[in-house]
Amino acid sequence: MSLTPLWSSAEVAKVLDCREEASWQCQGVSIDSRTVEAGDLFFALIGPHSDGHDYVKMAVARGAVAAVVSKPVKGLDPKFQVKVDDVQQALNKLGEAGRARVDIPIIAVTGSVGKTGTKEALKCALSRNKKVHASVLSYNNDIGVPLSLARMPRDVDYGIFELGMNHAGELGPLSKMVRPHVAMITTVELAHSEFFENIEAIADAKAEIFEGLEPGGTVILNHDNPQFTRLSDAAKTRGIDHIISFGSDESAHIHVIRQVFHPTCSCVIAQVMGQIMTFKVGMLGHHWVMNSLAILGAVKAVNGDLGLAGLGLAEMQPLKGRGRRHQIFLDPTNEASILLIDESYNANPASMRAALQTLQQTTPQHKVRRIAVLGDMGELGDQSAMLHAALADVLKEKNIDRVYMVGPQMKHLSDRLDKFRNAGHFPDREALESALLRDLRSGDVVMVKGSNASGMGKVVDKILDLEEPVAKQAAAG
Repeated sequence: MSLTPLWSSAEVAKVLDCREEASWQCQGVSIDSRTVEAGDLFFALIGPHSDGHDYVKMAVARGAVAAVVSKPVKGLDPKFQVKVDDVQQALNKLGEAGRARVDIPIIAVTGSVGKTGTKEALKCALSRNKKVHASVLSYNNDIGVPLSLARMPRDVDYGIFELGMNHAGELGPLSKMVRPHVAMITTVELAHSEFFENIEAIADAKAEIFEGLEPGGTVILNHDNPQFTRLSDAAKTRGIDHIISFGSDESAHIHVIRQVFHPTCSCVIAQVMGQIMTFKVGMLGHHWVMNSLAILGAVKAVNGDLGLAGLGLAEMQPLKGRGRRHQIFLDPTNEASILLIDESYNANPASMRAALQTLQQTTPQHKVRRIAVLGDMGELGDQSAMLHAALADVLKEKNIDRVYMVGPQMKHLSDRLDKFRNAGHFPDREALESALLRDLRSGDVVMVKGSNASGMGKVVDKILDLEEPVAKQAAAG
């Protein structure tokens, strides 16, 4: 635990304009009583389905020094209660105060695809020789952003924050709260298109990240994306002159000269604003190469060390549900195994194409089979049927051998898929799991992907359970 407190009771009382009931110091900030750690300050948020006040006693029992509440918690000593009018607004205030008390480069990352992975990779790139604070997981909304800001230590060298949105008007307030010096948009694709008239409207919503950019700040944009000019013009309209582009074309400020893919990594030669750089990315796939270029642009923008950043990118590890790989040994007496690629966290057309490309680039053992296990992509609105059906061409182009599908929208893909590749569209996840597990054999490479609502993470768990118990014990030993 850090010797320097994150917040003192006096500081919190001043920021929240409330009475200091007791003297304490906190080392963390939490909104979930299940994960509260000793020394945390707990915020009792009221949501559509739960009231954090019901869990204040549990949070205190787990070691919280106090709880921020908007109504008294009966049976709990007042010294543990920081009373405010609105807990969400109190969290916003503490987040803004956390941002205001540091004078360091702040980077904000958004985009239709790759936000969380890029944020984590950027953390790897900058933390080789500096102390970096970054939002955890996908804490990128109106709760996650102020929470991440409130958790930022006083003595960090860099801050990295992921910003997300489902609707127009959501990104601007988050950007104004973060006040970044660097604003990155990884790409603009048809994600959450149910809530937008067209992709141009999505681009305009992403451009809201420019609203909070500090004077003299830098914007980093994907030169390969069709919305590049629209985004660049939006930045210039706001008086932002420093724009760094990245992409495949040599006209981009940062561009690929050569890329070579290996089983678990990508090797890259790139030109980084006039400087030739050779480095490795600890992830496989063209989309990760593109993300790495954006990351190097951000490192350059905050005067970081490019050489150390390259070493950091080599140490990247896939996150759960976002490309993590599992070699599953089926028999402890031999090397019979399958390779599982877990892409189950979420899905939209762009991330689906990227995952299928990565599956194509993964060579199966003994040239057996590449298998895609796909659940519905959500929030695509009227275009959903067309976008699901269009994956048939991608699957053919990427030479995917077999495709298992579940969900009403995936039926549109199944209807267009040739019989050679179509392993079946199933009425529910359990039926798919049963057929898939019977079909798998040694050497197969299996990629699982779908939107959160499709529950494809449970399919991943079923495949992981295939591993022979003796093999698991041997691996643990």
